[in-house]
Amino acid sequence: MIAVCPDAARFGDVVEIAYDDVGSGTPVVLLHGFPHNRSLWAPQTNALLSLARCITPDLRGFGGTPALPPYEMDRYADDVASLLDALGVGRAVIGGVSMGGYVAFAFWRRHRERVRALVLAGTRAGADDEAGRARRRELIAVARAGGGAAVAERMIVGMVGKRTRERCPALVEAVHHMLASVPTEGAIGALEAMIARPDSTPLLGDIDVPTLVVVGEDDVLIPVAESEAMHAAIRGSRLEVIARAGHLASFERPAAFNQLLGEFVLSLDFD
Repeated sequence: MIAVCPDAARFGDVVEIAYDDVGSGTPVVLLHGFPHNRSLWAPQTNALLSLARCITPDLRGFGGTPALPPYEMDRYADDVASLLDALGVGRAVIGGVSMGGYVAFAFWRRHRERVRALVLAGTRAGADDEAGRARRRELIAVARAGGGAAVAERMIVGMVGKRTRERCPALVEAVHHMLASVPTEGAIGALEAMIARPDSTPLLGDIDVPTLVVVGEDDVLIPVAESEAMHAAIRGSRLEVIARAGHLASFERPAAFNQLLGEFVLSLDFD
């Protein structure tokens, strides 16, 4: 589906956001990472039909949402707020994996009154250090030279866990195909946005909504220690480590992830 949403950064312009809106019950927004699209969440939307209204947008420059600058975490977050406006949704559970988690933090900064709960999966609160920024600049050069296919080749090893790569070649191929489909402009814009994103660590102590922190045991891009640190800083949060999964635990071990997410949503008293 496509929603035509106001783009507050451009007077008189709009952004067309591609999204899926599946199921009924508690609204749950799931934000994909880099360089994914909303199809990443198919295992969740298919499994949670009866207990949650899963809203899964393509962030600008990914999937079916056109590439339209500016590319900023705040702009991605405002796009999500505009989509919720278009769908008549006031408050929602906001969840994100990896870069989607960075967008979730931006959403909390800018629209916290609309956050019923948070799900932070395979993500971190801190900004990039200089080594991280350098790696992203290298990936920008890779994207400019070879597009999504080159980005996929560079990222696939870290994107899924070692045991997943050894045991589930079809799943790895599906992830590779998703990575390779990323539009070049969207990839570059997102990388620049991640380089420039602020440190969200100071926000952690202010989070006062139910928060589920999930990480794959074999995640090498954002190790378990990062999630443990977020859990320690967010009062009352819940930490779950999914065994035998890497960076994309929701895709690698969907049944385990869905059970955690379903239990979490059911625990909420939604108004």
